[in-house]
Amino acid sequence: MPDFAHLHCHTQFSLLDGAASITDMMQKAQADGMKAVALTDHGNMFGAFKFVAEASKFNVKPIVGCEFYLVEDRHKKQFSKEDKDQRYHQLMLAKNATGYKNLMKLTSLGYIEGMYSKWPRIDKELIEKYHEGIIATSCCLAAEIPQAILKKGEEEAEELLKWWLDLFGEDFYIELQRHDLEEQDKVNAVLLKFAQKYNLKVIATN
Repeated sequence: MPDFAHLHCHTQFSLLDGAASITDMMQKAQADGMKAVALTDHGNMFGAFKFVAEASKFNVKPIVGCEFYLVEDRHKKQFSKEDKDQRYHQLMLAKNATGYKNLMKLTSLGYIEGMYSKWPRIDKELIEKYHEGIIATSCCLAAEIPQAILKKGEEEAEELLKWWLDLFGEDFYIELQRHDLEEQDKVNAVLLKFAQKYNLKVIATN
């Protein structure tokens, strides 16, 4: 699969989730013949400079991204057992310099305005303001649309999808993952249905 590239990758900058060093990741990408690889750590871009520098050493195209923590209101900081902080995962990738700047803005505001406990959080208000030059995906099982499929049904998930399509257009991709999970198979089937209905690009990640 010479044209395959990993677009959803966590490194040691994703605490308790990623363990790979950026150098090791680049070595593996080069060994596997990948032309590009993405960096998408949770809620931060701390590794971006080193990522780009290492990519040039290994002749691999660096795609800078982030897997954000998405909430309804980034300013809300008071929660209870009955009203918990509902965080969704959201993958975004910079497609150009403008997108990179907007990713930096989003990650910074996640810490400055949205920080709660250990979570730098953003909301759709910020995404609407800083989405130019960015590719967004349906992300993983912990994302908004997959969770809606599992808990609220296909119809409500489709309404959420329409918000992303209205904002990102052709820069919104359906993301599929397969980890031998029954609920993931259910989500993937619906996501593929959406992809066919709206003629959306589909990517495979791990």
